[in-house]
Amino acid sequence: MPNAQASGQFCGQACGPVCGPVLARLRTLAAHPPQSLVIEGGTAADREAAALTWASLLNCTAGADVRPCGACAACVQIGQGVFLDLKRFGHEEKILVDDVRAALPEWGQPPRGPGVRVSIFFAAHEFHLSVANLLLKTLEEPRPGNVFVLLAPQRERLLQTLVSRSFVLTLPWPEAIAPESDVEQWLAALLHFWATGQGWFERTGAKGAADRALALRILSGLQRELLLALSCPASGGRLARLGPAGLRRLDLVLAAAQDALNQPTVMPALVLDWIATAVIEKTAPGPRKR
Repeated sequence: MPNAQASGQFCGQACGPVCGPVLARLRTLAAHPPQSLVIEGGTAADREAAALTWASLLNCTAGADVRPCGACAACVQIGQGVFLDLKRFGHEEKILVDDVRAALPEWGQPPRGPGVRVSIFFAAHEFHLSVANLLLKTLEEPRPGNVFVLLAPQRERLLQTLVSRSFVLTLPWPEAIAPESDVEQWLAALLHFWATGQGWFERTGAKGAADRALALRILSGLQRELLLALSCPASGGRLARLGPAGLRRLDLVLAAAQDALNQPTVMPALVLDWIATAVIEKTAPGPRKR
């Protein structure tokens, strides 16, 4: 699987929101654009900025050495979200299979302008399997003049067959922020449980121990620890003991826990208990509802 580890910073200079090594890598890719580009790492805003820069690079009418210029009609329209050859899926709502199916005839046609039609899929890690399979079938049939961009925090959260057919660009991981003191106590207890199997259920079993707001903050703390482990694989931070398979499992568990905590019928303590056990099990069902 092709991969590019990009490092650098995002800024608001003349080169746009993406500059440094990330922009240099995108410019190199633009010489021979892959039909599918997975952009992982960074924040959601970073991934969106990189995707829009990619669209500008492929459609900018300025000289190759200054693309994207940010001033030509294509660059301005892409920045405003009104460019005819820019398609965005899931920017503000979930991607539905009917939306993708409706785009099939257009993908079978050349772009409207002289450049490339760019289809961006936001939060591609939240694809329903039917959406992922339909897109996979589309990628198996070459679409001249069309490229696809899949945005996700980590490639592991995408269908592996999609990743294998894509070039992967990894943005700089965001810096981890120290958790608040009460969240730190919960994280320490969880790490202790993963190491010893003790002490966790006494904490979650106490009446009123964790409400939904606290559970969400604990989840955010775990996500920061996961980002630290992924960005510094040599040390792995406090999650090193989980190993690569355990880190991938934690990523999937946190995604399911986030969905569960958005359901008012699910008790936060049960979600926390499920996180504690699911991460160290080979297989685990989703959090139970009550």
